[in-house]
Amino acid sequence: MITRKNMGRASPILMVLFTFGFAFGTYNLVTMVIRNRSVRNWVSDDSNGGVFFDPVVEMPENVKKLKNSKTPYHVALTATDAPYSKWQCRIMYYWYKKKKDLPGSEMGGFTRILHSGNPDELMDEIPTMVVDPLPAGLDRGYIVLNRPWAFVQWLEKAKIDEEYILMAEPDHIFVRPLPNLSHGGMPAGYPFFYIKPEQNEKIIRKFYPEENGPVTNVDPIGNSPVIIRKDLLEKIAPTWMNVSLKMKDDPETDKTFGWVLEMYAYAVASALHGVQHILRNDFMLQPPWDLEVGERFIIHYTYGCDYNLKGELTYGKIGEWRFDKRSYLRGPPPRNLSLPPPGVPESVVCFYKRHYFDNK
Repeated sequence: MITRKNMGRASPILMVLFTFGFAFGTYNLVTMVIRNRSVRNWVSDDSNGGVFFDPVVEMPENVKKLKNSKTPYHVALTATDAPYSKWQCRIMYYWYKKKKDLPGSEMGGFTRILHSGNPDELMDEIPTMVVDPLPAGLDRGYIVLNRPWAFVQWLEKAKIDEEYILMAEPDHIFVRPLPNLSHGGMPAGYPFFYIKPEQNEKIIRKFYPEENGPVTNVDPIGNSPVIIRKDLLEKIAPTWMNVSLKMKDDPETDKTFGWVLEMYAYAVASALHGVQHILRNDFMLQPPWDLEVGERFIIHYTYGCDYNLKGELTYGKIGEWRFDKRSYLRGPPPRNLSLPPPGVPESVVCFYKRHYFDNK
């Protein structure tokens, strides 16, 4: 196990734990999304038998209360020094600054945790802490596995004034001032429709044995976006790191969870520490599947958006109009991209326009 005492050096045990393999390739979730769109409704029954929309899912009644004072949180995201990561980080930081001091915001400081091991040219533009990557070649192309290790190092080395932390990602855009969504010490997370602990109970039980409790203790979340107390994250992060390694080293788990393995590892690690999250559907939206911004706070533009000129989504087929962040691995999107055609959902138009900022 990786402990906080030996983080500064690579021990023989660490090297053994790191010997695993994974080939990371491109992925396409369109089929999965289409099959699971029905779970996006997130409705609840009221006491009169009617139906109402409730963005707060499974929050205990004793923590459904208003806070009397601000509780700032520190925004932290992990990143690499690749051009693909850099342009996304610049946009993310730009919109953080735009929303930070608006009414309703509880944003505190900001840190880009750069796990490439060396400073880059954005150090003077974005508050950054450089941490070590995994030993060369050991992530086998699965770059996301560096995320828990980066957080372990950052929490050990950084002076963080805020009591809470928002774990975010470069492809997040703040569209509304984000308050601290945690309550009563319970962290807040976003329920991903494709994280399904109950449907994968056989695998989950390899890492979360029955004596720990029902599999429903494992939340359908990843580590981001999550707002969590710093002291809780300090406990969870090393476990998250080690569960990620164990999952990656198990062929069945690796094959089943694929590129979301690290997300499952965070959910399991939290459950192992007895931590469950308030599930906030209004935390984030994901175009093109979420059509309206509404009252949500963050746009996550992880999916490609393909439309014909009638504004109709083409479901995984390259459209006459498209925006996919993976088309810009070597640098930011150019300024001369055409606007989305009429009929394209508000959510797509919103995130598309927010890619244009003073990017000199």
